[in-house]
Amino acid sequence: MNFAKGSLGWIEVVCGPMFSGKSEELIRRLRRAEIARQRVQIFKPVIDQRYSDNHIVSHSELRIRSESVKDASEVAAKVDLRTEVVGIDEAQFLGEPLLEAATKLANLGKRVIVAGLDTDFLGRPFEPMPRLLAMAEEITKLLAICVRCGNPAVHTQRLFASEDLIVVGAEGMYEARCRRCFDAQLALQKPAEGETVPTGDDNRRPAARPTASATVADKAAAQTAGEPGKS
Repeated sequence: MNFAKGSLGWIEVVCGPMFSGKSEELIRRLRRAEIARQRVQIFKPVIDQRYSDNHIVSHSELRIRSESVKDASEVAAKVDLRTEVVGIDEAQFLGEPLLEAATKLANLGKRVIVAGLDTDFLGRPFEPMPRLLAMAEEITKLLAICVRCGNPAVHTQRLFASEDLIVVGAEGMYEARCRRCFDAQLALQKPAEGETVPTGDDNRRPAARPTASATVADKAAAQTAGEPGKS
């Protein structure tokens, strides 16, 4: 999208299901702005700490430095008057105040690039993204690939039982599915006895893989513990 250079601001929205490349596309646009020597500020919700506290990180491990905020009003308060481009990731977690914040920044002449889920785990519109789409000058709808059949995926399938709207997670907790393979009822099934169910308070990161040295040390400790006369 091309706009005349000057004081004109606008809103761009990148939306789609998980694993569709939203954060990757956001990072790409922000990198281009930085290469052009534009002043850029980047934000993400503090609730999203899956990969990093101070970076936006895509599932393909692209990253760009960012600031964590509690809500959308904090975004507007932190933006410097000299900033030309504002990037916001995981915008669905920032709630309705995001609409006012994005509009205010665009009216101040800033390019506002927002990325987020447009539907929730039940396939319903994920507010405030639908209304932000209606207000934006540019919309990019990305598709993932259904892990079941390989068709274009528009839904985020929750793989565990929880009715909480917001449960931050990544691969292993969610997967991309097409409209045919998507099953909203899967997330509404009661968990089996003894099953641990993530909640909205789980700001968990993907578990780190054990290193070879750690694995060897664990085995040695287990063998020592099993020998008679040793504690």
